[in-house]
Amino acid sequence: MQILKKQNFDVIVRGAGASGLLAAGAAAEGGARVLLVEKNGRAGRKLMITGKGRCNITNSTGLRDFLKEIHPNGRFLKKAFSQYFSSDILSLLQTMGVEEKTERGNRVFPADDNAGSVVDALVNWNKNQGVEFLYDTVVKKILIENDTIIGIRVQKGAATTDIFGSSVVIATGGKAYPATGSDGDGYRLALEAGHKVVDAVPALVPLEFQGNAHQMLSGLALKNINASVWIEGKKDSEEFGEMEFTSHGASGPAILTLSRNVVSAIRQNKKVQLSIDLKPALDNQKLDKRLIRDLNTDGKKNLSNIFKSWLPSALIPFFTESLRLNPAKEGHQVTAQERKEIRKLMKNLSFEISAYRPFKEAIITAGGVDTLEINASTMESKIVKGLYFAGEVLNLDANTGGYNLQIAWSTGWVAGNHAAKS
Repeated sequence: MQILKKQNFDVIVRGAGASGLLAAGAAAEGGARVLLVEKNGRAGRKLMITGKGRCNITNSTGLRDFLKEIHPNGRFLKKAFSQYFSSDILSLLQTMGVEEKTERGNRVFPADDNAGSVVDALVNWNKNQGVEFLYDTVVKKILIENDTIIGIRVQKGAATTDIFGSSVVIATGGKAYPATGSDGDGYRLALEAGHKVVDAVPALVPLEFQGNAHQMLSGLALKNINASVWIEGKKDSEEFGEMEFTSHGASGPAILTLSRNVVSAIRQNKKVQLSIDLKPALDNQKLDKRLIRDLNTDGKKNLSNIFKSWLPSALIPFFTESLRLNPAKEGHQVTAQERKEIRKLMKNLSFEISAYRPFKEAIITAGGVDTLEINASTMESKIVKGLYFAGEVLNLDANTGGYNLQIAWSTGWVAGNHAAKS
């Protein structure tokens, strides 16, 4: 067993991800003796791959709109955000030499597009505050007496030992990207402490389509489309933006955002369909006029060439096969009914959704420790004194765009700050 400089700490943090690094650093900055326990051999493994390796640090949108992006109850975070918000994490990173840039949708990234810069900065900040790191170590049990934290039991290799502390912060993450160590261990610790845990399911996750018609589109990326989800024949939600077809179905920002309601519906065995409007800027009448104009103007060209002015090349074979059109047919030979079918498919390219992809492909976890049992001002358990929760382990998740990382930064800082005070 690695020998610790101290066997007694003020604050023990389990998990060296985004929320854990903020919790440990904030607690140490508050004067506490802090131990950060991580099951991996290094800190920030999942943080390293966020934003496709670029790390979407946060989103600079205002508080009111920010809270609307969070599920199932964004208002729970209002008090946490009042203590630590987007400007605070950016200010901290700047003091550690990490500059930022803002891209479309108010998404904030490190100026060098390198998630490693963020991880290194936060690890160095923790070390500068005197935080002690304990890697390759599993927390087997939280030690509780009289509904009060007294420490943790850890295992490193074959050795087990008890480490004492007056506060413990659980910042283990959820179940998404299990290869980075997110295996839901925090839920076990929460349940053992008497907390309710809402069933964890993948969120911001790619979707699977019924059948194989979509497979000829695999790899095709679409921009400026409008995707809508229909559940049991009724329109449920829609999203404008980007998507891409995969060998299983679809992914991309618009699809990931819509996936939350899809996962819920599929778990209830409901029929779910995805409708893609390829021409959202044009209503049916305007689109029809354009088709008529192009078919008349290029009447002697074959359909495969005319389609190039309407759709990405990869979609043309799909359209001609789906509508049973002869790609060699000339424009002036297209009937009014065929033109109508082309227009309908452009406005409603529809697929039945059969499933969603597993946790290893999900960006975030929905579900987790019930926030009704957490003090929103401190992140402390209402059941066990000295027990705190932060980050993805909580029943909080958000849309893409830096919102989920800000939840981690804010809840981590609040938990660590108040743990130090207590």
